[in-house]
Amino acid sequence: MPANTVRGPAPRTGVVPPRAAEGGRRVSDSGGCALIERRPVLDFVSHAVLILGVAVVAFPVYLALIASTQTATQIATAHPMSLLPGDNFINSYRLALFGGKVEGGGTIAAGWPMMWTSLVMALGIALGKIAISLLSAFALVYFRFPFRGLVFWMIFITLMLPVEVRIGPTYQVISDLKMLNSYAGLTVPLIASATATFLFRQFFLTVPDELAEAARIDGAGPMRFFKDILLPLSKTSMAALFVIQFIYGWNQYLWPLIVTTSEEMYPIVLGIKRAIFGEIYVEWNVVMATAILAMLPPALVVILMQKWFVKGLVDTEK
Repeated sequence: MPANTVRGPAPRTGVVPPRAAEGGRRVSDSGGCALIERRPVLDFVSHAVLILGVAVVAFPVYLALIASTQTATQIATAHPMSLLPGDNFINSYRLALFGGKVEGGGTIAAGWPMMWTSLVMALGIALGKIAISLLSAFALVYFRFPFRGLVFWMIFITLMLPVEVRIGPTYQVISDLKMLNSYAGLTVPLIASATATFLFRQFFLTVPDELAEAARIDGAGPMRFFKDILLPLSKTSMAALFVIQFIYGWNQYLWPLIVTTSEEMYPIVLGIKRAIFGEIYVEWNVVMATAILAMLPPALVVILMQKWFVKGLVDTEK
């Protein structure tokens, strides 16, 4: 190199020129960080689609809420129905919860016993599914016994059977065991879950083998290992499954319709159906109020357990 040649500053490494980033797309440099240029049209379209989706989902709920604040006469005579709240809110929800005489002369059954039945059914199904699926997945992963793979596939293949195929034999078993019109008849046949067993099995397979070896060296038995190590690791997955299975149990319609003949054992979903099809004159304000009340417990579970639900679905740390 000639002596009079002046060397310029060494080029910085690791810095991507703004125009070279993102395949030549224009980016702006703000505060030392390269940001992709905003596109107003794309932002408008994405927000419009999001707002439209929310409106499609939320409008039926809003319509039910507004209808629950009006009288049955206002709903029947107005074409179209008013989208503004009425002044019959307290009376509609009082009838939906506690029952009583209505405008048409009929009698509405109280809704809170049906909500209690639905709550017991949903909790029983959710907790039962989690408990049985945890134990079955633990046995399939950590115990060696003949035909273990066959047992797993026999459990898994039940997912391929439609509900209608299994519901007849299941009803016959429940009837023979004298479990009709009981909480056990509503919950026990729905507790077994191949889906939850499969999910817990796949989760246990990702747990490092070193944990089992360390527990064995420390003298911990299988159930101690299950209680002290696997259960704490599985708490987020259990929370996510609880939310899913609670909503599944709360919204059950076909099975309670078959195994319950006593109105005392009707869940809230059957109560809504009976209020619509069981009367000559439908009290739509009470029906809508009952529907709003039926939506509250699942919504409350999702809101309270939202953090655990999302973490249980996406968290992979052990």
